[in-house]
Amino acid sequence: MPVLADFSARRGITFPLLSDAGSATIKAFGILNPVPEEALGPNKDDPAVAAEVQRFVSVVRANPTMVGMAFPGTFMLDRNGRVTSRFFEESYIERNTVSNILTKVGGGKALVAATRISTAHLEMTSYGSDAAIAAGNHFSLGVDITPHARMHVYAPGADGYRIVTLKIEPQPFLKILPVKYPPSQMYFFKPLNERVPTYQKPFTLVQDVVLDGAPSSQAAYRGKDSLTIAGTLEYQACDDKLCFNPATVPLSWTFVLKPLDTQRSARPQ
Repeated sequence: MPVLADFSARRGITFPLLSDAGSATIKAFGILNPVPEEALGPNKDDPAVAAEVQRFVSVVRANPTMVGMAFPGTFMLDRNGRVTSRFFEESYIERNTVSNILTKVGGGKALVAATRISTAHLEMTSYGSDAAIAAGNHFSLGVDITPHARMHVYAPGADGYRIVTLKIEPQPFLKILPVKYPPSQMYFFKPLNERVPTYQKPFTLVQDVVLDGAPSSQAAYRGKDSLTIAGTLEYQACDDKLCFNPATVPLSWTFVLKPLDTQRSARPQ
């Protein structure tokens, strides 16, 4: 297909790109986006349809070339062609990065710069899923945490203790999603006959973030070469005898900002 061939050459893509003529595969997977066709039909002036266009199609308006498009997303397949996981967004502007998806499915951490921090209670390494991000990218901030020997920190559900928490400073063009906690281990504190959920072994906290791709948000960071996201890790550590004062560790992640590819290939006449 000439459009895909031009895009591949321009972006240096060497793996095959497939064209879904007639949207046959899109329909088979049940991900056909019906909004463009509805927006070009008799209900095009309906405010509800206009709102769906803004969310699922375009910030401007739908046009005939968009009919037959899919809801954007990613399917992960195993070697037998079976779908093992899928990733879809709430807006057409937002897209998971490849590195972010590989991090989520256990494909290994991306080759990005990491920061190592040592405290009196634990060791930690913070990193981002990507080195560079663009408008609309859905990416992750990760913190690998290893409590010191015979030390533990508290997991969600530990009433009366400071739960380990990753807090991100808000910025107007960042969408901060809920942090993902791994399974915890139950700790039995014999003197109080108390059982509480804790982390005693190495674990990772993953904070998903979206760089808002709306035109108004893009204006806020247009012209910048990088973006720094600041946050803190808050926790309370205890050993088998003592509980220490709650601690707060400052963190930051810096990403290169890359422009979107807005160039369109000429369609054959």
